[in-house]
Amino acid sequence: MSGDCLYFHYGCDGQDDRGWGCGYRTLQTMASWLCSGWSPPKGTECRPPPSLPEIQRALVTMGDKPDSFSGSREWIGTFEASLVLDYFYDFPCKMVHVRGGGVELEQVAVEELHRHFQRHGCPVMMGGDRDNSSKGILGVCTGDGGSYLLVMDPHYYGSPMGRIALQDKGWVAWKQVSSLDQSSFYNLCLPQIPRK
Repeated sequence: MSGDCLYFHYGCDGQDDRGWGCGYRTLQTMASWLCSGWSPPKGTECRPPPSLPEIQRALVTMGDKPDSFSGSREWIGTFEASLVLDYFYDFPCKMVHVRGGGVELEQVAVEELHRHFQRHGCPVMMGGDRDNSSKGILGVCTGDGGSYLLVMDPHYYGSPMGRIALQDKGWVAWKQVSSLDQSSFYNLCLPQIPRK
């Protein structure tokens, strides 16, 4: 990833979203990158990351969710994140579906991520079925020991921590791709944002 982003996590704005808000928080982290890593068209300003209620209202307005979705505790995935980023920031996202772990995860996902970070430089949202916990992917590295993802985990709940503490406690950490659930499919939401 090039540029900066903010770490959005459970409860960071005072709303207790444990158990359902990880996708929203990953989306907010991606949106925060836009305000530091992207220059909006002249005469416009980058809007701050949308709140959880704003995200829900946007999905209802677009017709993706019923009215009852607003104010609910229903989670969102990579597809909804792509709709919301396009709605608020006018950027499409590339969706990549990786059918299973093992070789396909190591090859397809890692190759897509390498290309994405070289071309676009912005954070990626990743989630799956058996492994349905949203993750922010900030980087990818491949070497003799395999491939690793720099994961920003939105599941932390508590007082704000500094960068070093987040890394020490594993909330932002390099994770070996082979440590991911090998029986889960994964979806990647890759914002197609031009580099500065």
